[in-house]
Amino acid sequence: MNKTTIDVLSAATSAPAQGVGSAYLEQTELLKEFGKEDFELSLNKHSSKFDLYHVHSINPTFYLMMKKKRTTICYVHFLPETLKGSIKLPEPIFSLFCRYVISFYKRAKEIVVVNPSFIEPLVKLGIKKDNITYIPNFVSEKTFYPQTEEQKQETRKRYGLPLNKKIVISVGQIQTRKGVKDFLKTSELCPDLFFIWVGGFSFKGITDGYQELKKEMSVRRDNVKFLGIIDREDMNSIYNASDIFFLPSFNELFPMSLLEACSVGLPYLIRDLSLYKDILLGDYLTGNTAEEFAKELNRLATDDDYYAAAKSLSRMIKEKYSRNNIYLLWKQYYFRILNKYHKYF
Repeated sequence: MNKTTIDVLSAATSAPAQGVGSAYLEQTELLKEFGKEDFELSLNKHSSKFDLYHVHSINPTFYLMMKKKRTTICYVHFLPETLKGSIKLPEPIFSLFCRYVISFYKRAKEIVVVNPSFIEPLVKLGIKKDNITYIPNFVSEKTFYPQTEEQKQETRKRYGLPLNKKIVISVGQIQTRKGVKDFLKTSELCPDLFFIWVGGFSFKGITDGYQELKKEMSVRRDNVKFLGIIDREDMNSIYNASDIFFLPSFNELFPMSLLEACSVGLPYLIRDLSLYKDILLGDYLTGNTAEEFAKELNRLATDDDYYAAAKSLSRMIKEKYSRNNIYLLWKQYYFRILNKYHKYF
């Protein structure tokens, strides 16, 4: 049987340090490694010769590519409402952009969501439920894996981090919805812990809360360090140099940073959001206020049994969202869509 040809349409890595870009890289590498006998991938070829067109980002050029005669799949990483708290635009422009996003999704023949909580909102926007499929994010254990204690200490020295303190790491773009202010409030309540934030203003001046957050970050704090945007190749070392992953975000999809931290083996603390209930397994540590976050972090830092139990929750996530399991979902999906529109099987 001939390989299925897929034109991958993406500009997801054009802005630095975005989870969407990480998800795109992981998914294409997965298909190249596990699917080399089944699929032949091309990037942004913009021709009419492919069996499938998999759109990873909402660029206008890709909108024009999604013609009726082409079998187009749109990978949905966000909804219009999730943009609030991320970017700050004048209301007329923001409304216009949201309408464009909705139109983009409707133009595709098929939709893949990274969180099942997206399905009903998309149906309300006018997309048929039968055309929406949930396939979760994942990360490669080849990219994110535990390191030795010696390697951890070397990373701490390289980035000027304390060698003898528990380190709490948060990862994400610096914007209002990511909970940066609660991150800082929590650090004040945990003076014995050291807090690092990895990420920056990917959208620069149009980032929601840009001026306010810049001012907050400029205040000197003895137990906080903003490391800025770090190359993906170096992120494994940064996670390993840390002890606890902390995600105080108010609005998430299926955070790649959480999967990365779990793959390294860090216990995690997240805000108590309903959308996590569909993607995380069993119990997980949550909070909603700086006081609640601080209580959990202090216990993780001082109670070895509690810390070990939390690490076991991370192992469950790592095993559930393994590359092998997710590849099988993608393989079954692509063949199903081929059969649906082309009747190959």
